[in-house]
This record gives sequence, structure tokens and C-alpha cells, in this order.
Amino acid sequence: MDRKPLTGIVFHIQRFTVHDGPGIRTEVFLKGCPLHCKWCSNPESQSFLREPGVYINKCIGLEHCGACTQACPTGSILRDENGLTRAIQRESCIHCLRCAEACPSNALKSWGVEMTADEVMEEILADRFLIERSGGGVTFSGGEALAQAEFLLELLRRCRAKQLHTCVETALCVPLEHLAQTVPYTDLYLFDLKDCDPIRHRAHTGADNALIFQNAAFLSRTGRPTVLRIPIIPGHNDTEENIAGIRDFILREMDQKPVQIQFLRFRKLGEEKYASLGRPYPMTGEVDRAEFERHILSLVRIMTDAGLPAVAGTTKKIPGFS
Repeated sequence: MDRKPLTGIVFHIQRFTVHDGPGIRTEVFLKGCPLHCKWCSNPESQSFLREPGVYINKCIGLEHCGACTQACPTGSILRDENGLTRAIQRESCIHCLRCAEACPSNALKSWGVEMTADEVMEEILADRFLIERSGGGVTFSGGEALAQAEFLLELLRRCRAKQLHTCVETALCVPLEHLAQTVPYTDLYLFDLKDCDPIRHRAHTGADNALIFQNAAFLSRTGRPTVLRIPIIPGHNDTEENIAGIRDFILREMDQKPVQIQFLRFRKLGEEKYASLGRPYPMTGEVDRAEFERHILSLVRIMTDAGLPAVAGTTKKIPGFS
């Protein structure tokens, strides 16, 4: 009996990326994440299911079309008084995405596509010459790439067989065994530590941080190089106390320190995506950008004063990589 090909849900493949690992890279974004961070700019990455996004400004209306209504088996298409598709009744939607397939104007978008490992590798290998010439590789991100553990492992094995440099970007809120099985096939890990306080972490991300910090300590013992990323979110985790707590964890628990610690600036992104999913944008208020930049530099110094290689942003070369 023929075995069904292994598949995963991919919500984006981006070519020519330069900020998520060394060199020029192809980045594969796998759908689904156990965290639901309030500041997430990619809400379409969170659900493990394919889901429709609605862009009402592209709809040509019931008078001229109506294809989505005809295609939907559950009557989940909601229209406004002008006959334009304005939303999806999420409670009744069965995620078949027939509406998006039928839409001629891209007013309905499929967030996520089911792909085989062969199909993903075909996309990756299309850029192989440029990847290798630049000292780049392939980065697997999300969502949470490790949440689709079997599919990710298959892709990592195939990349290793093709001698492609591999990077996994992870929030580390995953079972240790899923992380451990990727180590032989991963050349670099990019990982997040958001908050050292478990109560605040749960309030802002929906999950405790104990497993995350345990996995970070495990990674430091594998010998694989790591880059730590700390997203700095005003009013959430941008205190000196929090950064000092993460610093102390690194010094105390990480046998092999990160080769770089990147402080990521919060920017209000993804509002249109939230609207397409019928979800309110969770981050409100404005930030004085100049003051915020100065504050980030003061947080960076908490790390550098302890001898740790911290930088603001992702543009600085990662030590140890050409």
C-alpha cells in the first residue's frame, strides 16, 4: 500500500530574506503556534488550521459575482447592505476554503496551504545558487515551526542531505523531545525569551514560561550556536528588572552563551491581517519613537555591561558566520 505523503500547513515562503540568519535565505513559515502574544504581527500564523481572510475593498459584490456564497457549504459568508462580503461566520466555518478558491477578485484569501515536503523543497531549491553563493541557507519559522514537529524534521533532514545551512526560529514553547530531535540537522537556532516573570508571561502570551526557559538551557548544552531575540514591548516587558532577570538566567543557566542577543523594536504591524480575520487589533496607544530608541539602548547596556553580545535590531552580522 502506498504511504500518503507527509504534509504540513505553510502560510508563507519568503525568498531573499537577510535578517533571520546569515547570508541570503529562503524562509519557510509553518502555521500554528501555542502562544498568542498580544503584540503578534502575524495573527494568521497562530491557528493550526487553514482559515479565510476577508478583504472587503476587493469584493465586487453579490450583484456581479456571488461565487463565494455559492461555494460555501455552511452559509458562513456574511455580506453588508451593499452585497459586499464583509466577514466570515467563524463559528460555522469548516475551513474548507472553497470560498477563497472560488473568489475571482482575491477578496477572500486562504491563510495557509497544505504542502508536501517535496513541494516545499522544490521552492527552496529554486534559490539554491544564490543561497550558497551568499553563505546563506534555509530558515524555518512560524507561527512556531516546532509545533509541526514531524514535518519540520523531514524538511531539516532533506536540507541536510542537500548540504544547505539550516536555521530554526522558535519561541521554545514546545515539548523537549521535539526540540531535541532537530539538533542533528540544525546549524543555528534563533529563539525568544520574552519575560522572566511567569505571571506576566502568561498574561501577555497565554502560556507559562517554565518550559521555554528549560528548553533554552537545554539548547545551550547542545553545542549549537544560538541567537537570543528579546522583543521589547512598551508597557509589557520593557523594564530594566525584566532584562536583568533574563541576563541573570543566561549567566546562570546557559552553559554556552548566545552568540548574539538581539533586542527587537516593537512596531504596530498586522492591523489589516487582524481585520481580515475578524479580530480586533490588541495593541493600542502610541509610542514616542525617539524616546523608545533611547530606552532600548539602555536595556542593551544591561547585557553588554555583563559581557554579553547584545545589539539593537537584527542588522548586525552574527558572530561566527561569514
